[in-house]
Amino acid sequence: MAATEASTIFPLLLLLHLLFSGLAAARQEDCPLFSCGQLRDVKNPFRRKDDPAICGETAYQLSCDANRSTIRIGSADYFVTQISYENSTFRLVDPNLAGGSCGLPAQPLSPTNWSTAGLSCGSYYWASFMSCSETIRNDTRYHLLSCLSHKDTFVYVIVAPNSDELRYLHPWCEYLSMIPVAYDAFVIPPSSAIDAFSIVQKGFDCYIPARNWKSTIIHQCLKEATSMFSDLITSKQLLSIVSSVVRSETHFPACVEDYFNGTFIYRITIAVTVLILIVQLLIVLLILGRFVIAPITLCVFLAHKLWVSRASVDTVEKFLRAQQTLTPTRYAYTDIVAITRHFRQKLGQGGFGSVFKGELAGGLLVAVKLLGNSKCNGDEFISEVSTIGRIHHVNVVRLVGYCAEGSKRALVYEYMPNGSLDRYIFASKPTTARTFTSEKLIDIAMGVARGIHYLHRGCDMQILHFDIKPHNILLDRNFTPKISDFGLAKLYPKGNSLVSVSAARGTVGYIAPELISRSFGIISHKSDVYSFGMLLMEMAGRRRNVNPRAENSSQVYYPSWIYDKLARQQEIQFDDTSEIEELEKKLAVVGLWCIQIKPSERPTMAKVLEMLEADASSLPMPPKPFVSSVDSTSETKTCLISSSAELSIISE
Repeated sequence: MAATEASTIFPLLLLLHLLFSGLAAARQEDCPLFSCGQLRDVKNPFRRKDDPAICGETAYQLSCDANRSTIRIGSADYFVTQISYENSTFRLVDPNLAGGSCGLPAQPLSPTNWSTAGLSCGSYYWASFMSCSETIRNDTRYHLLSCLSHKDTFVYVIVAPNSDELRYLHPWCEYLSMIPVAYDAFVIPPSSAIDAFSIVQKGFDCYIPARNWKSTIIHQCLKEATSMFSDLITSKQLLSIVSSVVRSETHFPACVEDYFNGTFIYRITIAVTVLILIVQLLIVLLILGRFVIAPITLCVFLAHKLWVSRASVDTVEKFLRAQQTLTPTRYAYTDIVAITRHFRQKLGQGGFGSVFKGELAGGLLVAVKLLGNSKCNGDEFISEVSTIGRIHHVNVVRLVGYCAEGSKRALVYEYMPNGSLDRYIFASKPTTARTFTSEKLIDIAMGVARGIHYLHRGCDMQILHFDIKPHNILLDRNFTPKISDFGLAKLYPKGNSLVSVSAARGTVGYIAPELISRSFGIISHKSDVYSFGMLLMEMAGRRRNVNPRAENSSQVYYPSWIYDKLARQQEIQFDDTSEIEELEKKLAVVGLWCIQIKPSERPTMAKVLEMLEADASSLPMPPKPFVSSVDSTSETKTCLISSSAELSIISE
């Protein structure tokens, strides 16, 4: 790992150093050399107070006496002990720390306040002084300064790489001051406060803005990054290695930014750094893809091919393989048992099996339909998955998953907490029957109409449901209607005007006439319109369309009775206390349009939506869909009873 990182870092540092080392700086004025304290042959950019203005820079003005020279940084004076024009650096010592005296730095010199001081100083190593309310134990980096500590306050010093960072700070401590440390002064971590002071009293280095000051700064940044990278070679802990790699990769651009932010030099630095990192990432991905991902992919592919070639596939398995875009999840039968908690809570019983309440791992409630009474050799299972599995609509129930293990088959739907529509419109209690307002009934009717319209025109294939009825309209927690139970559904191309169905399918009372006898017309999407019309009639009257036990013989067949009332514009009243509202009349009128005997006379679902959105008074009365008169009630009743007996073989 060290070799890999070195091959990435050092070419980058070398390239940047060669790129910037030849940059020239602004011209400096020639001034005579001078002595200051113990310093000899001092020259530009340093100056004395009385030197000409063209000599030196104000930020590098020295105060000289017989023994020493000082320079002011911020609000404090520092001893200048050494000047190296070869390395373009000069060394400073804090007077409060000189000679091993016990004290705090004259002022905090954090890495962020050098710009205000007017100089370019700093270091990778820092000495940080901290005040703590409790003693520090089991941390050898903290060295207690007894000379500065009091009864309830303990002063410590830390001398370490970047010790100004918060990771060194204990919760009950705070920073008092900090000062950089010279590179050659920090050899090993100090073991005591005396050792720490001996390091600090050697001072720290600042940069001289000589002719090649840009190259000097870049050289210093390279030196810091190289020093940080050396921690990677000596460290034996994985976390330390990772930390050293990350810090060494990012330190050089950050160091250059401090001095060249926004300049061309900084932009070139970032560009070269990003280029190197991209190349490194591509190399890693190439190695992983060649030696890790490719063998694993090949093994998985061969294992899958072997399993497929040995598995016995029945009709349902062949169908599932053909569904390339099938999105619902496939569950094992043991998963179905776990989801339903061994089929603990039964929700209901349908024509093709029982329905149980379940819960997925993420807490999502579902309804699990077991196809235990299959009589169609898997046809109803294939019909459900092939239709509802590709549908995504707010008014169509979502198929979450399915199970197919031999003869055990199940469908997993989203759970509808409010059950089906029939429990509300056919409720025996008046309070339950009036749960929905007329406006809510219209909203539910329009939601169902949108769902049917989507099945007919919104999918790639035309989907005919063939079993629209209140029992198959489910309500979620917000009473949004969702069409369910696609066991009788069929898929046809949109352009087909003629649909081939071998036998009548649906529920008695909702089956379109052409499904019973082709003499009434061809089978098409208008068959679902007829079933939807019968649903609207039941929603309007909040009762079943056929009620042989009705007290008034004229009300046995509700569509006939309501048509006579609407045609004669009589007051429509179901009993002594309940009178049909205007919006419910609209449901009845739209329903009568939908149950016309001839399919060609029924509106499309798009037209039905327009009628439901229109005012009730603007809707014209439809033609008579049947023999409708009060005198013919007994005849209609006899006909309905006969039809029910003839179609009793059709499963509810």
